[in-house]
Amino acid sequence: MIKNIKIRVRPEVWADPQKLEAEIAQQNAIQPKALRGIRTLHSSIDARQRQVMIQLDLDVYINEEPPQTLFEPKQYREVDGSKQAVVVGLGPGGLFAALKLIECGIKPVVIERGRNVTDRRRDVAQISRTQQVDPESNFCFGEGGAGAFSDGKLFTRSKKRGNVTGVLERLCQFGADTGILDAAHPHIGTDKLPAVIANIRNEILRCGGEIHFETVVDRLLLQGQRVVGVGTNRGQEFMGPVILATGHSARDVYRMLYREHIPIEQKGLAMGVRLEHPQQLIDQIQYHNKEGRGAWLPAAAYSFVAQSAGRGVYSFCMCPGGVVVPSATGPQQVVVNGMSASARAGRWANAAMVVEIRPEDMPVLLGEGIFPELPTCTFLDSMGEALKSDSPLAGMALQEHIERNAWLNGGQKQVAPAQRMIDFVRGRLSADLPAVSYTPGVLASPLHFWMPHFISSRLRAGFEVFGRSAHGFLTNEAVLMAAETRTSSPVRIPRDRDLFCHPSIAGLYPCGEGAGFAGGIVSAAMDGERCAEALAAQL
Repeated sequence: MIKNIKIRVRPEVWADPQKLEAEIAQQNAIQPKALRGIRTLHSSIDARQRQVMIQLDLDVYINEEPPQTLFEPKQYREVDGSKQAVVVGLGPGGLFAALKLIECGIKPVVIERGRNVTDRRRDVAQISRTQQVDPESNFCFGEGGAGAFSDGKLFTRSKKRGNVTGVLERLCQFGADTGILDAAHPHIGTDKLPAVIANIRNEILRCGGEIHFETVVDRLLLQGQRVVGVGTNRGQEFMGPVILATGHSARDVYRMLYREHIPIEQKGLAMGVRLEHPQQLIDQIQYHNKEGRGAWLPAAAYSFVAQSAGRGVYSFCMCPGGVVVPSATGPQQVVVNGMSASARAGRWANAAMVVEIRPEDMPVLLGEGIFPELPTCTFLDSMGEALKSDSPLAGMALQEHIERNAWLNGGQKQVAPAQRMIDFVRGRLSADLPAVSYTPGVLASPLHFWMPHFISSRLRAGFEVFGRSAHGFLTNEAVLMAAETRTSSPVRIPRDRDLFCHPSIAGLYPCGEGAGFAGGIVSAAMDGERCAEALAAQL
């Protein structure tokens, strides 16, 4: 017999399988010898009260043996010689689109501008040593996309978009720990995710798919109002309908679409800073214990949200026990992001702290005079092109402006301009800075002065709200590092709601974060699957 139970236990019981089985048997009047196995369906930490508890949703096997496997692996068939489709980008959207195409009997031809995940690891390590960014292989570009070296968090609220469990099971099939199947906030870790990605790539190749690394798509091949393939910087052409899964930082792709008059839209985004605290302090605050998390609990996380002057201020991509990393994709940029290894055992905790920016805010930001050399309501992007505030590329130009200011204020290297948290709120320069996890280094800078007032004023108000709700959070032990600008795409590539293809360009399937339809590994993977299914139905 299988009995579903919900139970709350202390952390030390949760951490010891024998104690947990005894607690289950006692609370549910089950004879200990009859208890043959337990399957955790869901687990979460309840830290709302001083006594932290673990909430568990379990299937308990009574006088019955539990199944040997937690899921059924999928078998992928060979597709060499089948009809083909082009997938641009090998992040989670592209990886799962390619797998789904194979499942549908279609050969994927994947074009990836960056390097494979092994070579890419060396390229991201070089950034701290040389202060130089390879524009084609970095924390954003390359096999696995921005998530490969940015934590591997798998939490998503996008359950209506597709089968979350299916994506998690496929990740487990290719090497992820099965613990992600029941965790409230599943996480693979930057140390383990690259191997999973490589295993998926090898399966695509085994089935007859193609993957072309270090190859940039620089044009779409059009026949009238239909995309029939892509051209690359190597002079190659690859034919077939196109799933465009290029991620939120492929600015050249947005410019290409804009140049070729393929309709794209300005989209809301969020920008701000990366905030880093000592992990011990976050543990003390979140677990209500001056001793921190103790022996049984994981590194504590947090989530904050507030409103300031009609816009959201919130934490994003929180990394317990993690580090801050350089995520620029080109020259004259400083961009910061966060990541954690699977153990989340580092000294620091970090999170993005960002302010919501809507398309209608662009004229307000321009009114601050951030481009004083230009006429009112005009942006200048990094290519020197003047853009009106209603241009589809205006949000991208604003990102570029803030990233260049961070580069200038960081000493024109990958050094991040930084400020202690209370100093930022009080509007004063930090005389010194504590040790931080960001290996290229930090430089004291008045972020409150040079960041757009629209952002800095709301961040300051939000920090005061967060400090009142979590005593000790607003502290000069915490450091702000700029600039956190790549939370999502600044552009949406429109598509038909049901067919998933561009509404005016047949054969083009905008996909994932770069198209403005996802936010994170799992939602991008689900979107990749749905685009592939739609393409297969049309093909």
